[in-house]
Amino acid sequence: MKKALVMLATAVAMSGAFAQTSAPASASAPASAASAPAGKAGHERNVEDRIAYLHSQLKITSAQESQWNAFADVMRGNGQTMGQLFQQRRAATNLSALDDMKQYATIAQAHADGMKKLVDAFDPLYNSFSPEQKKLADVTFHQPGGVEGHGHRGKGKGGKAAAAPASDATVKP
Repeated sequence: MKKALVMLATAVAMSGAFAQTSAPASASAPASAASAPAGKAGHERNVEDRIAYLHSQLKITSAQESQWNAFADVMRGNGQTMGQLFQQRRAATNLSALDDMKQYATIAQAHADGMKKLVDAFDPLYNSFSPEQKKLADVTFHQPGGVEGHGHRGKGKGGKAAAAPASDATVKP
């Protein structure tokens, strides 16, 4: 139970990084997008900002672009999935304790599935890296936040910054 709550706390802290659609809102949003939740564009920017940051930080070459694009597309897809799950979570009211736990389990499983896809997409990209790029990746992804975050603690529900890494987090219901 405690492990599940820690996983949830991690997922909530990362939700800003994953809550994303396939393109920035300003580039592809239809006129009806004005009725979309205000925070959605911010989440999209977070993922796109992270993709741009990693592209620059890892010094992706033109020869690596196709593998990079596959990796970035997985980040976007994961963001869309997590964004939908967190939107459903926010919309759900008056859940029983059992239903609440089931939602946590669904979010945690989606996160695990998304990370597996991310690893699978990153593997060929990482193997194409020069030794310098591998060192950059090793340092970049070892920082707090890794591939999903921005190298700092994100803000979870209620806008409070996470105080400790997931392994040290104490979650209260």
